[in-house]
Amino acid sequence: MKKLLLLGGSRYILPVIEAAHNLGYYVITCDYLPDNIAHKYSDEYCNVSIIDKEAVLEVAMRLKVDGVMSFACDPGVVTAAYVAEKMGLPHSGSYKSVSILQNKGLFRKFLADNGFNVPVAKSYTNVEDALKDIELFNWPIIVKPTDSAGSKGVTRVDAPSRLRESIEYALSFSHSDEFIIEDFLEKVGASSDTDSFSVNGQLKFVSFSSQRFDENCENPYTPSAYSWPSTISKEHREELTGEIQRLLTLLDMKTSIYNIEVRECTNGKAYIMECSPRGGGNRLAEMLRYATGVDLITNAVRAAVGEPVIDVEQRDYNGCWAEIILHSDRNGVFDSLWISDAIKDNIVERDIWIESGDSVGGFSGANEAIGTLVLKFNTQERLLAVLDDQKKYFNVILK
Repeated sequence: MKKLLLLGGSRYILPVIEAAHNLGYYVITCDYLPDNIAHKYSDEYCNVSIIDKEAVLEVAMRLKVDGVMSFACDPGVVTAAYVAEKMGLPHSGSYKSVSILQNKGLFRKFLADNGFNVPVAKSYTNVEDALKDIELFNWPIIVKPTDSAGSKGVTRVDAPSRLRESIEYALSFSHSDEFIIEDFLEKVGASSDTDSFSVNGQLKFVSFSSQRFDENCENPYTPSAYSWPSTISKEHREELTGEIQRLLTLLDMKTSIYNIEVRECTNGKAYIMECSPRGGGNRLAEMLRYATGVDLITNAVRAAVGEPVIDVEQRDYNGCWAEIILHSDRNGVFDSLWISDAIKDNIVERDIWIESGDSVGGFSGANEAIGTLVLKFNTQERLLAVLDDQKKYFNVILK
């Protein structure tokens, strides 16, 4: 029986555990939070911090695992690459390459050094050094940790007087005490955050989404909804596909799922914002399975233990799809989810993670999500009408 070591324990890896079990694999989950939900579904749990590379390596060697992966969990991606390289296990790419992709500062520098479109950006470990560089950037700017996910610690800064405050906020979410400042890129339409897949370094499946945000929540940079197809132009989708392939080739990436963020901007350019060799959070790969029938999750599991992938190919979307990240705009006590009868026939799946009476936060990050809605529409026009006026169709009710 193949043994798969999964780093992390959030609900987003439940479909990964299910896929591994369907393949007959033994699943070990690992993190420092024994109450995380995924540990209830794995075959074994190890209480070890996933950012402690040597400790995870010791676990992997002791348990003689056949593969290691971090899915929808940014902190474990570099560790997984390190363990796989040390043990000679299947891996998405070298430890060096994965480290570049996972660190926002290293990634921006790599993009700039290799001629990709990239905003002015610089990473720091010292607050005072950053404050001396205010003339380097084209304001407004974005400040974020170099090593966090789920939009945690991210702020837009419009004036230098707010920079120190934003840096300190970013550092509160950084494992490495490092942050990055970069020009704010004004997008055209919606940015894209969705998953893709390479086989032996060749991009076999690429997708683009429309990522949406709730301006009324605590953190307006936390994604609140996704839809497919994307609003990005055909020309820029083709350009970005070529640039993503060029990136994977330069880094000598292998077989892997990727969570990729891109955007089309008012300056006429398209940018790769992030490219992480892991499945995205917010159930993105599950949405793509609904929309295309391509099972990126099962194939990511197969690749992790060295089995060949099956049927990873480009396919059209079978309709217009949307995923709503259910959340509260403010702190409170959850009562219920109201959904209009006008969209009841469009609901493919309703997944609520809390019960009436549970406390909810104000959606400062992806960890404050309380569930998801999966919707399917026959036309893009109807999808946009619903997403552009969400309160008319569904709402989280607080007591």
